[in-house]
Amino acid sequence: MALQCGIVGLPNVGKSTLFNCLSNAKAQAANFPFCTIEPNVGVITVPDERLVNLARIDNPKKVIPTTIEIVDIAGLVKGASKGEGLGNKFLANIRNTDAIIHVLRCFENGNITHVDGSVNPVRDKEIIDTELQLKDLETVENRIGKVQKQGQSGGDKNAKRLYEILVQYKTALEQGRSARTVEIDKDDAKLVKELGLLTTKPVLYVCNVDEASAATGNAYVEAVRAAIADENAELLVVAAATEADIAELEDYEERQMFLEEIGLKESGVNRLIKSAYNLLNLETYFTTGPDETRAWTYTKGTKAPQAAGIIHTDFERGFIRAEVIKYDDYVRLGSEKACREAGKIGIEGKEYVVQDGDIMHFLFNV
Repeated sequence: MALQCGIVGLPNVGKSTLFNCLSNAKAQAANFPFCTIEPNVGVITVPDERLVNLARIDNPKKVIPTTIEIVDIAGLVKGASKGEGLGNKFLANIRNTDAIIHVLRCFENGNITHVDGSVNPVRDKEIIDTELQLKDLETVENRIGKVQKQGQSGGDKNAKRLYEILVQYKTALEQGRSARTVEIDKDDAKLVKELGLLTTKPVLYVCNVDEASAATGNAYVEAVRAAIADENAELLVVAAATEADIAELEDYEERQMFLEEIGLKESGVNRLIKSAYNLLNLETYFTTGPDETRAWTYTKGTKAPQAAGIIHTDFERGFIRAEVIKYDDYVRLGSEKACREAGKIGIEGKEYVVQDGDIMHFLFNV
């Protein structure tokens, strides 16, 4: 599934440093604006202890984790919505992503220039929010008149409902609120999806701190937390420069010792990848055996035939049923055979909604 999270932020907040930690792709990290001009794309392995545990049980020939794509997008400045700096390119790149990782500088360092001369993550957040909101307002205003006419002239129910939603979006955007603050149901979400609004995308705010603040955060982080209290958004604290140092260590035990010294149980990179995966509304099911233990990505709420189709379209087309073992049962009993003998294999049909961690075997006929 080629779903993407875009890393955004003002110049020199640590986006490219963070991206380099996440991916083998090396974006140039330098102390000047617009260091990243073309978006760099990294395919990131999603860490999952469950996959490791299943592989220990079955000792397969291959272990294949699931992945997501992370895109490092050029830095943005005031006026981007009007084409300032790399504004048009930035906005086009972010429109193509499915979710946003918004990096905010929450550290002091006189050697790293801030584009606005001082460290203020709430101000930085508002700059980008404003530019995205202005672009969305332009999109909404361009559509609102056309949709209103369609709803009035032809009695088109969808056009009428879309007009009502657009009016709500317009009001929110004019008040300086992102479109995601307007609550709509799933059917309405389908109506507005083709608009490609920037501020409806889910957001994870990443507070980039110094090493001393990696475990506890700091006053800048608390200011951001307060600023996003009314948003439907998540917050994560990461020390990007420290993560870069950890990434240089090849030995796993050395990495863990480094993390323990700064008060962390898990690296910020791992936490960020997992958060990005959740942000995209993704979950994982597994297939496992002597040949291969593999993690498969699906969108939350997916039913069994569609989950089977992720492996191969024939599996969905000829779906008969799914055999499902719960992860905890598999680990506790130690094999598929033991689960079968204990009656822990569920037989599920076309309406079964796949659950995160399910171990699945599909029966099909084409």
